[in-house]
Amino acid sequence: MPNLISLMIAAGEGPSAFGLQDYQWVSLSMAVLIAVMLWKKIPSLITGGLDKKIAEIKAQLDEAKNLRIEAEKLRDEYASKIAGAEKDAEAMMEGAQREADAILEKAAADSETMVARRKRMAEDKIAAAERDAIAGVRATAVDAASVASRKLIADKHSGDADKALADEVIGSL
Repeated sequence: MPNLISLMIAAGEGPSAFGLQDYQWVSLSMAVLIAVMLWKKIPSLITGGLDKKIAEIKAQLDEAKNLRIEAEKLRDEYASKIAGAEKDAEAMMEGAQREADAILEKAAADSETMVARRKRMAEDKIAAAERDAIAGVRATAVDAASVASRKLIADKHSGDADKALADEVIGSL
């Protein structure tokens, strides 16, 4: 005896129970499954979970956006600091160059002043030496003249001539 199910399938009829065909049972079981899911609020749980996940992703995106803005601000701040540091470095270099030039000018002026002062001191020493030499020559000449005049007076004047000369000086007073 051939199998009853195979005969039914061959005849185009599927298995049935309680007067319902197989496709009707599948439809009924799907309807029950959907009804149970709705009764247990599964779609709201799924949408709640998805909404929660969406909110987390949005929060992460907002945080990333804020971090990006903050990073751009920091980048701009450091770029301006670098530019300021470069300007400060240039200003310091210019200031150092000016100071070096001023030091060189002062050193040149000081050296010229020192040379002039030393020259003046040397000229003063030379003039003092000349004065001392002239004074020495004069003193020697005075000494020589006084010695010579004493000798001449002693040789040519006598006591009588001295007496006449003394009388003449007294008379003129």
